[in-house]
Amino acid sequence: MFAQRLSSPFRHLPALLVMAVVLPLLAGCGYNTIPTAEENAKAAWSEVLNQYQRRADLIPNLVETVKGYAAHEKDTLDAVVEARAKATQITVTPETLKDPEALKKFQDAQAGLTSALSRLIAVSEAYPDLKANQNFLALQAQLEGTENRIAVARRDYIQAVKDYNLTLRTFPSVLWATFWFRSNEPFANFTVDEDKMQPPKVDFGTKQGG
Repeated sequence: MFAQRLSSPFRHLPALLVMAVVLPLLAGCGYNTIPTAEENAKAAWSEVLNQYQRRADLIPNLVETVKGYAAHEKDTLDAVVEARAKATQITVTPETLKDPEALKKFQDAQAGLTSALSRLIAVSEAYPDLKANQNFLALQAQLEGTENRIAVARRDYIQAVKDYNLTLRTFPSVLWATFWFRSNEPFANFTVDEDKMQPPKVDFGTKQGG
């Protein structure tokens, strides 16, 4: 009886030892990997939105400046205004990143604005006075910087989504995705097309004559 009472405090010792060993291993095998990767992808998407919005904010001033020197280029100017309106009306929040169709609509709208801006830039080459305007030159520098930041933000998002989606499919984090983070789904991603990934050429130039 004494021996039985003496051993009773230790009867759960094997289970406790197993938990002491297994739980740290589980914690290091992916429990935090999925939510961390998810937040990284959402943060990368927020930066994509920030940079596209930065570009959209530059356009009204750009259009007005061009209009002052090339008012008869109405069709080109109207196309930029219309493309900007469409691009700013379509957005994808972090909560809807699971929808590939929503991302495609967003990407198509932004591509339409990129195309319209490229046409506007091409038209500006015919107006030396416009290319020498200080406000226009300042807008040039801002637009160049913004297009570069958009390209970087897109690439960062593409990589972050690849990392996140991979955690949902690979061992050991797939175990957590199966039994714990069951509501987590892969995020949609941009189409990896190096030609489309290139920003529009923003080179207004400063030379006179034409």
